[in-house]
Amino acid sequence: MTILIFIGSLLGAMAIGMPIAYALLASGVALMFHLNAFDPQVLSLNFIHGADSFPLLAVPFFMLAGEIMNVGGLSQRIINFALAAVGHVRGGLGYVTILAACMLSALSGSAVADAAALTALLLPMMVKAGHSKERSAGLIAASGVIGPVIPPSIGFVIFGVAANVSITKLFIAGIVPGLMIGLALAITWWWLGRNEQREMPPRKSARELLQAARESLWALALPVFILVGLRFGVFTPTEAAVVAAVYALFVSMVIYRELKPAMLLPVFTSAAKTTSLVMFLVAAAMVSSWLITIADLPNKVIDLLQPFMGNPTTLLIAIMVLVMVVGTAMDMTPTILILTPILMPVIKAAGIDPVYFGVLFIINNSIGLVTPPVGTILNVVAGVGKMKMDEVTRGVLPFMIAEFAVMFIMVAFPQTVLAPLKWFYR
Repeated sequence: MTILIFIGSLLGAMAIGMPIAYALLASGVALMFHLNAFDPQVLSLNFIHGADSFPLLAVPFFMLAGEIMNVGGLSQRIINFALAAVGHVRGGLGYVTILAACMLSALSGSAVADAAALTALLLPMMVKAGHSKERSAGLIAASGVIGPVIPPSIGFVIFGVAANVSITKLFIAGIVPGLMIGLALAITWWWLGRNEQREMPPRKSARELLQAARESLWALALPVFILVGLRFGVFTPTEAAVVAAVYALFVSMVIYRELKPAMLLPVFTSAAKTTSLVMFLVAAAMVSSWLITIADLPNKVIDLLQPFMGNPTTLLIAIMVLVMVVGTAMDMTPTILILTPILMPVIKAAGIDPVYFGVLFIINNSIGLVTPPVGTILNVVAGVGKMKMDEVTRGVLPFMIAEFAVMFIMVAFPQTVLAPLKWFYR
């Protein structure tokens, strides 16, 4: 009955058009009344405490870093380098998209920001080269999924706080899975376009490639700098976010000189607005999280999943299918905040590595960004590319299937995630 009240009140509030943050508060109030424990003071204290977290300071600074990179020329130079490296091969612009997505992911950690930048810069070029606009937009949308997987990742920060799991280990564990997703997208793009006859741009000379690499060096150095600093304990993930923002600001204003002082206010304002939405959602979710614990929902869920508890792989498959279904109707951040406090006790009871589960969980939620009907990235690509939503949806389907296939390969073979992590920490 408690589970039905929580889910029913949450879905009911969303069905009448209530924003997800307020729907979470409404479901929390419904649970309080059900438990005969309604207290506005407790509600407000948990709301304030929900956003009062040092690790969550990484969110605004990674948001700011992403905004600065797009405006300050770092993103453009990354794409120019990818064009120089693989733009000349058959279907090269598709591989440019994937390569650029992997490199941009290592800079901003925001799927929406990466997808918007790639759509604005590469979609017109792909259409001009003769590629299907639907398929090109679908590839760009699917490439945006890599953003929350390759570190730094805002999704990993939020999950790490909600699940009390090492954010640094999540960052490191996400590198190989993110590259595997990129490889799967490249194979799918090759398969779909293997019979296409397109005029290929000329190969860049070694001098032009070296010039593009030299221009993008400052941008490419950032992820290496962050990962090395995290590995050797120079700074925490939160401090890494500050380093990323300051570094991006310095490079954009002093090295590339594309970010002018007059442009700073709009950049900071945009990052602040996005951050306020995320943090309000986090605070509201923490109210529900506290009540979920009080109502003993995790143990009730464990009882429901008891038939799967004896086999970790079967249990993970069941959970991944559940998250896939939820991802079609809910955005990434609320899904993480709602399901994490419910699922983590189940994962621990089954003896599954929390970092391993966290990587799978974030990948699944990231793919949810391109699953209709909600699909945040689909909306971004459709808006920036001036396309209809159903056109982008048709284009993304084969790439989305490839990403789900990679995820279930990781479910079947945990060492694809755990082995690189153990190697890095040996």
